[in-house]
Amino acid sequence: MRIAFFINTPAHVHLYKNVIKSLELSGHQAIILARNYGDTVNLLDEMGFEYFVYANVPDSKYGKIIALPFNVLTAYNFLRKKKPDLLVGMGVYSAYTSQLLHKKCIIFNDSEPTPFQFMLFKPFVDVILTPSSFTVDLGPKHIKFNSFKEIAYLHKNYFTPDSKIYDFLGISQDEDYVLLRFNAFDAVHDFGINGFSIEQKRLLVKELSKYARVFISSELKLPDDFNKYLLKIPKSRIHDILYYAKLVIADTQTITTESAVLGTPVIRFNSFVGKKDMGNFIELENKYNLIFSFNDPEKAITKAVELIQEPDLKSKWKEKRDRLLIDKVDATKFLASFIGNYPDSLYKTRNEKSYSKKDNSSITLQGDLL
Repeated sequence: MRIAFFINTPAHVHLYKNVIKSLELSGHQAIILARNYGDTVNLLDEMGFEYFVYANVPDSKYGKIIALPFNVLTAYNFLRKKKPDLLVGMGVYSAYTSQLLHKKCIIFNDSEPTPFQFMLFKPFVDVILTPSSFTVDLGPKHIKFNSFKEIAYLHKNYFTPDSKIYDFLGISQDEDYVLLRFNAFDAVHDFGINGFSIEQKRLLVKELSKYARVFISSELKLPDDFNKYLLKIPKSRIHDILYYAKLVIADTQTITTESAVLGTPVIRFNSFVGKKDMGNFIELENKYNLIFSFNDPEKAITKAVELIQEPDLKSKWKEKRDRLLIDKVDATKFLASFIGNYPDSLYKTRNEKSYSKKDNSSITLQGDLL
C-alpha cells in the first residue's frame, strides 16, 4: 500500500518516524509531504527521509489561512502522480487533499478542537484517532487508544538516551541543569494564547541560576542578554536534553508531555490551562502527578524554584514515569498496525469486545489488540 504522510511540524516528524519505518519494513511505501515550518525539514534531513515540501509558512496567522487552499492544491498536484492508497495527517491539509484525490484519510489529533476547528475537517476524513484521555466525543469516526503520541518515539522500545549530550552542553554529568522552552504562539489555533513575558523569562533565569545551569530553547528571537543561555545542539538531540534535565519549564505543549514521558519534572504555563484544558495534561497531572500546569506565571515560577531545590527529584519522577508506561500501549505498534492494515483494522476495531462503544459515539481501545 502507498501511504502519504503529511508532516507539518517537528512533533509530527517524531510521531511518524518509527511508524513509517515499521510500515516500510512490512512492505508498504511511505510518501512524505512536509511543511517548511520551524525545524521540520531540518529534522527530516537529519534522519535521512525523502520528502516533498508542499507548503511554506507565512509569518502571520491570516497569511496561513489565505495560503491554505494553495498548499492543498500543491499537495494534490504532487500526490495525483504518486497515486497513494491512503492519506495520513494531523490536520486539514490531508483531509482536503484526500477529497480532491477521492482517497481515504486517517487523522490523528491530541488537541481538543474548538467546534469551528472540528467542523473544518470532520466531514472530509474517515477516521479520527486520539489518545484515550481526549475529553471531546467526535462521533462515530472517532477511535481512542490508550496512549500518547509522544510514547510513539520516547518509549523505551525506541528511545535510548545518550549521555554525550553533556559534552554538547559543556558541563559535567554531575551538574544539574534546567531547560526553559518558550513557544512562538504563531499557529492559527494559538490565537489569543500567551506564555511567559520577557521580564518573566528573565526572572526564571535569575532565580533558577542560583541552583542549576540554565539553558533556553526558544521559537522566538530573544533579547541579546539571553544569548549565553541558548541551546546550541542538533535539533534531533532535544530529547536527550529533556531526559537528563533536572527540571523543564515550558509555555509550550508538546515538550511538556515529552518531558513527562521521559520521567523529567515539568512545569507548564500558558493561557490554555484552565477548566477546558487538554485531556492529556489533565491526566498527566491528576492521575500520574508528572506535571504541574499553571495559568498564573508567578505561581509557575514559585513552583519551579521550589522543585529545583528538592533532592532525589529525578528518581521520584522515574517511578511515576514507569507507572505511566505500564498503563499505556505502544503507540508506534498501534498506529503502524492500524494504518498498515486499514480498512480491515477499522472493521476489527469496531467489532472487538474490548472496545467500549455506544450508539453514535466514539470507540475507546483499552489495550493493544491489533
